[in-house]
Parts: sequence; structure tokens; C-alpha cells
Amino acid sequence: MDVPYVDLAAAYRGLKDEIDEAVSRVLASGHYVLGENVSAFEEEFARWVGTAHSVSVGSGTDAIYLTLKALGIGAGDEVITVSHTAVNSALSVSKAGAAPVLVDIDPENYCLDPAQLEAALTDRTRAVMPVHLYGHPCDMDPIIEFAERHGLQVIEDCAQAHGARYKGRSAGTVGAAGCFSFYPTKNLGACGDGGAVTTDDTELAAKIRSLSNCGQGKERYHNIYRGEVSRLDELQAAILRIKLKRLDEATGKRRWVAAFYRERLAESGLILPAEKEWARHVYHLYVVRSKERDRLQQFLAEKSIQTLIHYPVPVHLQPAYAGEAHGPLPETEAAVGEVLSLPCFPEISSAQLEAVASAVALSAGNI
Repeated sequence: MDVPYVDLAAAYRGLKDEIDEAVSRVLASGHYVLGENVSAFEEEFARWVGTAHSVSVGSGTDAIYLTLKALGIGAGDEVITVSHTAVNSALSVSKAGAAPVLVDIDPENYCLDPAQLEAALTDRTRAVMPVHLYGHPCDMDPIIEFAERHGLQVIEDCAQAHGARYKGRSAGTVGAAGCFSFYPTKNLGACGDGGAVTTDDTELAAKIRSLSNCGQGKERYHNIYRGEVSRLDELQAAILRIKLKRLDEATGKRRWVAAFYRERLAESGLILPAEKEWARHVYHLYVVRSKERDRLQQFLAEKSIQTLIHYPVPVHLQPAYAGEAHGPLPETEAAVGEVLSLPCFPEISSAQLEAVASAVALSAGNI
């Protein structure tokens, strides 16, 4: 049985009539940028996350970049974050003109290790950016305590954490702002690029909104800032509004898939994802670890099961960011040689899950 890593076409088919109708309405309206769907989606997403404001932008990368810019963080400043993440996290910081200072991870949840923060602090540090990686939230209390003690901003990278919770609080509600991506493969994915910033800070929300739309103020063609063009379009907003209504159900399915794997792979010899007692994991990715990762991936591929590695090269070992790490990152470098993402998406069938579990079990004697 073929098992794709993800099946975006199946996700579309399940909502085809509603999406087609919504897209047709937008096209017929003749209003394609900053219209009623964008406004409605921002209100609905803010309510779903639990913040006063949501500002939509062109991508998750821009969500972080524009937040940093709105907070006045740029050239000469440093932002502490992790190396074990999509490179976009660091790119956002670089785009703002600041320097990412890359620290190590907690090997149990692959998120920023708060114990690394003090050693990474300099007189140029302006912010900490925890990345809620794979759908598991960071341990936010010690991060917030550190930031408050040193007068720093906390910006949450929530690109993979729609609906994740930390001690009952939604990702994107703990720091000064939460930055989300709506890239098609995300838990809440558009049919193209998109992103949003969530915050309770009215002034910050207003500035990000202005910066994302050329720096305009409330009056058209009157600019208060040197802004950007980073807007969520009406078509994507209309699609996201439909998907948002089903996001809790989709998250439940992801968690069901994770429970299935947890039970069926318990004796596989793989290290399975952890879920801390204070966390709600939303399993954007189901990531296992094996010292025989490459051989396991090849074996599964031969059984027509597609897997991916998130991420094979940490940011500090990318040519673009060589030398950016703060000291050695042993946990990060160990993880990247062992992590493997198994298929985990709401539309996956029971038969496909059985195929994955059976193939992993068979691999034990064959790799």
C-alpha cells in the first residue's frame, strides 16, 4: 500500500464544495485584497487562539519579521532562538537586520532548552524566540521569567503549533506576540502562503498591520512607516475560514494518529515523541528517533511509505549561518542524525496506519 507523507489533495476533496463556493464568491466580488474575508478571518482566528488581535500577513516568515520590526528590533540586536528548526525562523531574524543567537534544545521535546538562555545573553540581546517545534509547546514559564528579568521581548514561533497548549494556555498567547504560518502543510494550511500575528497589545497590532500594508496609516496613501507588502489575500482568507471551523476536529484526528503509533510502536525500539505533563501536543509532525534512521527510511521507502526528515541540517551548520551557534549544540547535532517524521495527517486511513506500523515492526529484523 502506498502511504504518502501528507495528502493535501485528500484534504481538499473533503471540503471541495465549500471551498469551491467560497472561492467563486471571492472571484465574483472583484475584491481580492484586504476585503471582508480577511477581516472576518482575523477576528475568528484571534477568538480561536484567545487573543485580542490577529493581524494577517503574507507568510509565517513575515509574521516574525514584521513583529521584530514593529518592536524596534533590528541592526545590532540579537535574538536568542534554536538551531533545530526550519531555517525560516533564523531568516526572519536576519531579514529584520538582527542576529540570531542559536542555542541547544531539550532532547525530550526538541524545543528551546531554557537552561541555555543565561549563557547566551549579551548586552545586545533584545528578544527570545522559542519555537514550538513539531506541535509541542516550549516550557514557557522559565523563558518568560528570564525575559522579564532582563527586559527582553518574547516572540513565539507558532508556525507548527496551531492549538498547542502550555499549562492550559494556547500557543501564541504567552509572549508579546505569536507568529503563525498558514503554509499548505501546516495544521491550519491555506492553498498558498499566508501567516498571522496574534497579540493582546493593541499598539503592536496596529503597527504590524500598518507595516504589512506599505506603512499606511488609517488614511489611504498616507504613510507613517517605511513598510512592506505582506498581505493575506481574500482567496486564502476565505479558504482558511472554512478550515478553521474544522481545526479542532482535525487536531483530534492528529492526536488519535499519535495515540495509534504510541500503542503500536511501543516495542519497536524507536524513541517516540514525548508529551510533557504541562503540554498539549498537536502533532504537526510525528517524529521518531533511531540510530539507524537512514536505513529505516530506506526500508520504509521500499515498502512505499514516504517519510521526511525535519530537519537534516541544523541552522548553525547551514552555509548561510555558519558560526552563528552559541557554543556547541550537542543535543541538536545528535537529533538531526536520528529524527524521522512518519506520515501523520487527519486524512490518513486506518489501513495506511496499519501499513506503517507493520512495516516499522518488520524493519526491526531487516535493518
